[in-house]
Amino acid sequence: MGATMRVGGYRVDAEEIVSYAQRWDPLPPHLQGLTASGSHMLAIRVLLMHRIPIQEAVIAAAGWDEIRFHQPVCPGDELWLEVTWESKRRSESKRDRGIVTTMYRLVNQQGAVVLSHKGTIIMRLRTPD
Repeated sequence: MGATMRVGGYRVDAEEIVSYAQRWDPLPPHLQGLTASGSHMLAIRVLLMHRIPIQEAVIAAAGWDEIRFHQPVCPGDELWLEVTWESKRRSESKRDRGIVTTMYRLVNQQGAVVLSHKGTIIMRLRTPD
């Protein structure tokens, strides 16, 4: 454990920020100030997570904790996802599965963290007993 993977990039434009905000979070900072909402940032994080080649093993997300929005995401920002695999253990109730904890960081083109949170993923084991 402790390995970090990085995937991206994803460029955010003004039209996307406004379109998302109009539908899901129509607050002035998003529509007039052109900063992505927190739920928009999380949606981008989820999209980038799907670029990591582990999709066949993922069964479900078990939860997100300690979600933090560190800096605004603005038009023109290029975002990258860094995933650090922190711990793993076998499920006690379903022996063909494991529980993995991760730290997610969404970073911009300057390397600044704009979003972070911990996550728990239920995954299929490569070689179940």
